[in-house]
Amino acid sequence: MDSLDKMPGIQSLLDDGLSLAEAFAAITLTATTTWDGYLSEQEENAILSTLSRMKLFKSYSREMISQMLDKLLVIIRREGIDALFNAAKKSLPYELREAVFAVTADLVLAEGNFTQEERIFMNDLCQALDISTDIATEIVQVMLIKNRG
Repeated sequence: MDSLDKMPGIQSLLDDGLSLAEAFAAITLTATTTWDGYLSEQEENAILSTLSRMKLFKSYSREMISQMLDKLLVIIRREGIDALFNAAKKSLPYELREAVFAVTADLVLAEGNFTQEERIFMNDLCQALDISTDIATEIVQVMLIKNRG
């Protein structure tokens, strides 16, 4: 992060909040990107493909979603991944938290295995989104089955 970004008077990219679509995309992005705010082409394609099939993103072209992801990556680089996640959580209605958990689980578990690091991450995400452990466990089990083949 540039030291000028921390100075008073510099407007945060999160000051205006996030739209519903941005909040949903932000949570999936924070789960798949690295802490330095970079996304591989494969990760971007997976997110684009997943989000573009959702009802929430039906009015968004792939290009619009890609531009949204770029904006969110800039926020991660300038303000940090935790700041983006917290803003997204605030902007996301409770009734979409299980959906974003399922989409994120699908992206994280795409390789069909469940490493210890992924277990810890999914557990932390479950707690951060206030999702019941039973529901989270069911979602993870379904995604593991889905991604076997």
